[in-house]
Amino acid sequence: MDLKMTEATFTFRVEEELKAAFTEAAKADDQTSAQLLRKFMRDYIKQQQEAADYDVWFRQKVQKAIDSANAGDLLSEEDVETEFAALREEARKSSAQ
Repeated sequence: MDLKMTEATFTFRVEEELKAAFTEAAKADDQTSAQLLRKFMRDYIKQQQEAADYDVWFRQKVQKAIDSANAGDLLSEEDVETEFAALREEARKSSAQ
């Protein structure tokens, strides 16, 4: 199967000095301006998708915690303090060795 990439032209205005500096920086990195712009675009899309995925994950975790609390599945302050006191003591012993 022969898959061909369809291309589109992306045109935008930029200051001449910025364009010149960007072109020089790209050349210094042995790339064209177009190569770098495509990479920046892909990276930006990936970053936005990762942020959206994290937001969904985080909201699900928060909702699960809210549902758990509403169902009465809670730890008392004393239970939390006891558990973390034991963890702190264990960490102290580990660091002392």
